[in-house]
Amino acid sequence: MICQECGKKQATLHFTKILNGEKTEFHICESCARDKGELIPGTPNGFSIHNLLSGLLDFDPASQGLTPKAQPSRCENCGLTYSQFSKVGRFGCSSCYKYFDEKLDPLFKRVHGSTVHTGKVPKRSGGLIKHKREIECLKKELLNRIENEEFEQAAELRDEIRNLEKKVLEG
Repeated sequence: MICQECGKKQATLHFTKILNGEKTEFHICESCARDKGELIPGTPNGFSIHNLLSGLLDFDPASQGLTPKAQPSRCENCGLTYSQFSKVGRFGCSSCYKYFDEKLDPLFKRVHGSTVHTGKVPKRSGGLIKHKREIECLKKELLNRIENEEFEQAAELRDEIRNLEKKVLEG
């Protein structure tokens, strides 16, 4: 896609602005973004998506008062280190998710706001996820009913939870 400002260079930055409820999309090159002032504050020498991702990946749980278990220095399958991952922005293999698991949860929480998927689920393949979400909601409701001493409704919810859990186990 060509830059909407200069019409010459390849558009590398894609912005979506919502001002007063009006959505506007921009597709511009990095130099036009710098000229237009569409930069992320705090990035040296202007905008760089690499700097943005590196900043997110450099999250250190120890600096946040968290004490993670000892992390392996590198993935046993492909040999990738976490510092290499933070520079490249990609894992070397599927085993990296397991080896760097504890560093990923805080990262996902920072980027996405949660470590649990809360978005839409496809109807065809989402039956199991739908049942699990329903069970979680029913368990919260069950605790609420118990706190309010509504034991008959709580018993009905308990039975419904058991039926759903049985469905989940059966597949």
